[in-house]
Amino acid sequence: MPTAISRNSRPRAHPEVAEHQESRVVPYTADLMYRIVADIERYPEFLPWVAALRLLSRDEKTLIAEMAVGYGPFRERYTSRVSLDPASRSIDVVEIKGPFRRLENHWRFTPEEGGCRIDFSIGFEFSNPLLQVVASKAFEKVLLTMTDAFVARAAELMG
Repeated sequence: MPTAISRNSRPRAHPEVAEHQESRVVPYTADLMYRIVADIERYPEFLPWVAALRLLSRDEKTLIAEMAVGYGPFRERYTSRVSLDPASRSIDVVEIKGPFRRLENHWRFTPEEGGCRIDFSIGFEFSNPLLQVVASKAFEKVLLTMTDAFVARAAELMG
């Protein structure tokens, strides 16, 4: 089944805010894709921009994790709250400490014939205007390949 991709990086009302939305149909089940994205402790194994990850707390539906990321000369560390809803196959992430004024992303996995549709959206704005200018382009390059990395992980796991 070919992968169908729809990407939309919206014009910004405020130039310092970056937003990206993507919808993609992939030949893997919604449950598998949900499990891969929810398994944040494995991110350093297959996401090249994740240098380190430390799980700070976990309960049934919420994780708090500190992640060190890097792309090119850009290196940052931030802490996020990850809300997991396996019944609806949705994951919502919000930064709670770090260099962003706003960082949130949302994942939805919907069963489709022969696979699933992944809906992914992200919005971010750095707190420091200088960091926004310097790092936002690198961060945008990472997010444009984010779903690719998770789909490649599914292919690897399915052999």
